[in-house]
Amino acid sequence: MMGQDVQLVMLGTGRDDLEQMLRKFENQHRDKVRGWVGFSVKMAHRITAGSDILLMPSRFEPCGLNQLYAMSYGTVPVVHAVGGLRDTVQPFDPYNESGLGWTFDRAEANKLIDALGNCLLTYREYKKSWEGIQRRGMMQDLIWDNAAHNYEEVLVAAKYQW
Repeated sequence: MMGQDVQLVMLGTGRDDLEQMLRKFENQHRDKVRGWVGFSVKMAHRITAGSDILLMPSRFEPCGLNQLYAMSYGTVPVVHAVGGLRDTVQPFDPYNESGLGWTFDRAEANKLIDALGNCLLTYREYKKSWEGIQRRGMMQDLIWDNAAHNYEEVLVAAKYQW
């Protein structure tokens, strides 16, 4: 990724070895990488709102809110197609000008790099398509009342299938 013309901002906490790797990575690439070991909701929203792309390579994600926040800010998600990420990020289709971002099917570095490469190509070369992705993401109805209503409909339908 550092061979690309990108800047990377990472926020999070987890395994000590990965936190140390983040700090080392930041020191090696001072002009391209910033990292924050820890977590702050306020900072997470600021970073997401100020970014063009959200990388979310979660190995497991039962729901996922970060990609929803990102899309509402006009930040385009690139996610591992698992759990709630698969359910909420419809892959971009350049032929039909539809979709909300990019997905990759296995939590492997080369899969993430390929998806990010396609995303960056669109960002750099196809501005109208990029703006369409942003617009579709921002226009989604992500109100909790509507989600609760949809969930209730699923439960009622399931009740009468027995």
